[in-house]
Amino acid sequence: MLLPLDHVVASEFKADAPASVAGIGEIRADQMGLDIGPKTAAAYAAEISRAKTILWNGPMGVFEMPAFAAGTLAIARAVAAATAAGATSIVGGGDSVAAVHQSGVASAISHVSTGGGASLEFLGGAKLPGVEALTEKS
Repeated sequence: MLLPLDHVVASEFKADAPASVAGIGEIRADQMGLDIGPKTAAAYAAEISRAKTILWNGPMGVFEMPAFAAGTLAIARAVAAATAAGATSIVGGGDSVAAVHQSGVASAISHVSTGGGASLEFLGGAKLPGVEALTEKS
């Protein structure tokens, strides 16, 4: 499991809040992490490039605000590049789907699903009513 090495931080949850990069342990009490930092994005992208199967559910930060979108968009591009190199990629959840569309790489992803929570439940072994109905019909 890879944990973040740095974050993009700000003192306010606002699109125009002054942002800076802080390493782990350097985030002040009056700041909040609103995106992964560039070191983290590079480390995650390197790991993604080695993957054969990628399951992505949830953006890296507040990608709806340009100041906090770089990490999420970098991960979207990394997933698309890994898919082009032969990996199978599954992106689930409305925010993640919006991020891959915003980055322009949605068509490069193997499977895109707005059902993030349901996808995770299914992968965790839960029986989903719609899937069960299809299974019973076969």
